[in-house]
Amino acid sequence: MAKRKNTLTRFLEDIVDDTKDFVDDILDRAKDLETDVKDAVTDVVDDDEKVSASSSDVAGLHAAMAELTAKVNQFGELQMAGAKA
Repeated sequence: MAKRKNTLTRFLEDIVDDTKDFVDDILDRAKDLETDVKDAVTDVVDDDEKVSASSSDVAGLHAAMAELTAKVNQFGELQMAGAKA
């Protein structure tokens, strides 16, 4: 097995090569992350566009909310009346 000569230029060359490899890896990971984030945002936006409530659905929800609020208020009044008795 041949022994490698460790010169200053060889040492600097190794540092530059390792640094280049490190930067390349970071850039590749950043590209992957950018692509993943872009895909996730696209998926969220696409999901939001598919869900569209009609005005009758919204009106039905408002009516159900008003009915529920009335029942909660009635229940609260009954509790207060029971506590006073």
